[in-house]
Amino acid sequence: PAAPAPHAPKRAKPPKPPTRRAFQPSNEPGDLIGQAVQAALAAHEGDVEAATAALVKRAIPDAMALLDETRKGARYDVIAHPWMPDILKKQTSRGADQIWEARPKWTRSGLPPGEHEVTALDINGAYLSALKTHLPIGQLEHSTGFDHDRRRAGVHLITPAPWDHDDVLPNPLGQRDEPGPLWVTEPTLRLLQRVSGPKHGLCDPPEIHESYTSGATENLLEKFRIALKDARDTALAEEDDVTLEYVKAMYSKFVSTMGESNYNRELYRPDWMHLVRSQAFANLWMKALKAYDEGLTVVRAMGTDELHLIGDWRRVFPEGRGVTEVKVKDVYTAGTAEDDDETTRTEDE
Repeated sequence: PAAPAPHAPKRAKPPKPPTRRAFQPSNEPGDLIGQAVQAALAAHEGDVEAATAALVKRAIPDAMALLDETRKGARYDVIAHPWMPDILKKQTSRGADQIWEARPKWTRSGLPPGEHEVTALDINGAYLSALKTHLPIGQLEHSTGFDHDRRRAGVHLITPAPWDHDDVLPNPLGQRDEPGPLWVTEPTLRLLQRVSGPKHGLCDPPEIHESYTSGATENLLEKFRIALKDARDTALAEEDDVTLEYVKAMYSKFVSTMGESNYNRELYRPDWMHLVRSQAFANLWMKALKAYDEGLTVVRAMGTDELHLIGDWRRVFPEGRGVTEVKVKDVYTAGTAEDDDETTRTEDE
């Protein structure tokens, strides 16, 4: 009988490449930022000012493109144009809706005796950090009652408890002129619940009357935030002011136009806009509380990023330009110097 045909030799499998190769081009979303910067510089023949102006002008559509890229394969789809309750709609064409964002605007009523050196700190990338917050995924649904489901997020009608610490700490609710119930966002509600809890016990918990919420996640914009943060970190390390300004414009304009804006028709989420802004204000308030707990004197808390302190703040907050660091905006003297020399006082009299 004929001999069986020999088996074809098996081909050796090519070796698996390492999971991460050094100095290889990346396909990460952050590359969109670098590519846009290089293209702008090339188009304007290296003119830094012209390239920066062009990039800032296109920051909104570029931010939306980056968001789409970072959302590929995500667990949740972004619902860009859901139904919104009337409380989230502007009352007039140039007016505001009914949501209270709890923006800090507080200055201490008086200082301890003596003359003090006050440091005004600037919180880096406040809105960038605030992109990490619990955001409602779908359409908001109405509910009533005191219970708060931490798996959901949205806006809540509450009656806040009195705040009795305004002489040393700002009210977590911001500076409000009118008493009674008001509509607040998820970050504000969670902040009030946190400071009223057993760890801090600074006030009573708020009373919830009704809510508009949806199932939520804290990571809805996380890849988007990380892409922007990484590009910002690289730009700082390389002293790349073009990319720094471009990234700042992307996240700040993204936040300001994700609500009811003619400049961004791709996304209509006024609930997200209020939640992100309120998260930035809550983050600043928590820094004020941290400073107070560490023995510093809190003098002023303003907006998203301004905190004035008396004391050795460097043992509490790291100094730098990263999003987890702070930088000095101003140093000034406040208060009145005490003259302990009785003889000098007598001669002056």
